[in-house]
Amino acid sequence: MTYQISETDVRGRKVADISAALLGLGRRARTLAADYGLLVAFFAGWQIASTAGWLNPAVFPPIDKVASALWTGLSSGALIDDIAISLQRAGFAFAAAVALGIPLGLFMGQIRAVERALDPILQLFRQTSALALYPVFILLLGLGEGSKIFVIFWATLFPILLATIGGVKEVDSKLIEMGRTFGASRATVFRRIVLPASVPAIFVGLRLSATTALLLLIAAEMIGANKGLGFQVMNAQYNFQIPLMFAAIFLLAFLGLGANWVLVVLQRRLCRWSTAHH
Repeated sequence: MTYQISETDVRGRKVADISAALLGLGRRARTLAADYGLLVAFFAGWQIASTAGWLNPAVFPPIDKVASALWTGLSSGALIDDIAISLQRAGFAFAAAVALGIPLGLFMGQIRAVERALDPILQLFRQTSALALYPVFILLLGLGEGSKIFVIFWATLFPILLATIGGVKEVDSKLIEMGRTFGASRATVFRRIVLPASVPAIFVGLRLSATTALLLLIAAEMIGANKGLGFQVMNAQYNFQIPLMFAAIFLLAFLGLGANWVLVVLQRRLCRWSTAHH
């Protein structure tokens, strides 16, 4: 028994496929417009206002000139070197803060006596601005890389440390009691219950610290550096290269967005059990 597909059926299927594709494109366009429409409108308004003279183009150059300065800096390699140096400084300080802050926070969160003893001095240090201590770090470590990295490390340590302590303290005590009731050792309870339950809070601290690292990086490079994106912002401003200044500012923003995106993706992979409930 054979079936024949008429030309009308073929055309109907093609029309249906095209309609489905158009509907999919329409949904994607609406999603993109909802997510990025305001941002696109902001840059378009900047371009129009600067070109028309509504904004002072010497202070707010058109976006196309900023993009041209960004492309020139990247293609020449000048901004690439600044990006590499800035990432090296911020990355080393952030890694050191993670290596110290998470283990110390897990330990303090578990041992309440240690947490109570150290909390006053931690609160004092946390409330002391890292930039206010920067001259002290310069006196101790000089104007080289050590003082820049240490001031970033100092500022990024406390969000990670306090978020980790808070994450451990917020673990449901009933889960811990249940684990001990079933004969789990202290190490097993920590590995199977406390640590997984603390991970979401730890990632909150990591994301805050990543933002803080970039903020302190800019300040440190503006004060005492001859390379880096923060230095490039100040140097371009001094030489009145305003498009290049904005290009460096946008690069810093992109680095911040990129760091946050990496941490969000990593958190989703490590905390699938948590995101599944949201």
